[in-house]
Amino acid sequence: MMRLWIIMVSLSALLCGCVYVSGGTDGESSLKLSALDVGQGLAVLLEWDGRYAMYDFGPDSVGVVDSLARRGVDTLEWVVLSHYHRDHIGGFLELPGRDLFVRRLYVGSDLTEGFFRDSVLGVARALGIPVDTLWRGESLGFAEGERAESLRFDVLWPAVYARVEGNTASVVLLGRVGVTKVLLTGDLDTVGENRLLEMNPTLSAELLQVGHHGSAGSSSFKFIAQVSPKYAFVSVGADNRYGHPVESVVHKLNLVLGDSAKLFRTDLQGTVQFEIFPGMGVIEP
Repeated sequence: MMRLWIIMVSLSALLCGCVYVSGGTDGESSLKLSALDVGQGLAVLLEWDGRYAMYDFGPDSVGVVDSLARRGVDTLEWVVLSHYHRDHIGGFLELPGRDLFVRRLYVGSDLTEGFFRDSVLGVARALGIPVDTLWRGESLGFAEGERAESLRFDVLWPAVYARVEGNTASVVLLGRVGVTKVLLTGDLDTVGENRLLEMNPTLSAELLQVGHHGSAGSSSFKFIAQVSPKYAFVSVGADNRYGHPVESVVHKLNLVLGDSAKLFRTDLQGTVQFEIFPGMGVIEP
């Protein structure tokens, strides 16, 4: 059976505090997922066969575009912005005048109106980036043909009939690497989690992006227990004024994970990278 391969390798301070979680196999494509250290926000860089995409773009003024440039990223196949909160879309607003080409922008059905929504759409229009709205039942991939079957991202939320805004409207992606699954939840709150479980009663994933930076309004025990991840990561700012991730959420995650070392935090470890192969098993850190 094809399963997840994740090995944690502790890097020195010379590598900027980055934690790398990976595995190896001869000639097999892998998904590299990097939770970038953007402080109190979320920016997830995805790489497959030398192609890149982003799930959320972090806040403005933290150098997300510069971080991508240092990694040699000059083209993004697509960007998904989960919802229109500044700590998830601010970095996207800094694209004008930069050497970063975005082929397509995907947004959800977040009904929130105002400066940030208008600014995102204005940047896309100014740069000629096509914009599409994602709905439950659609899928994204990096490549056409046979390789696309090895990797795809299914949209689980929002549903076409849902009228939601803010955190509840966060676009939820379930990445499938072979039979291994990765769940990206943005800022999904407990209301959204309950709706998600109603529509996906057997939902599970080996790797979980913890919703809303580990706030008390997300990550119910029912949700975490159902997803039953082997690894989880929280994108959160050091000493943030919200106290994220809250102690109760960390406790619930540790209970389900069974080992606190399997919960990764950007405030403590900096950028965290996972490497996932379709045909490999789990290797304990």
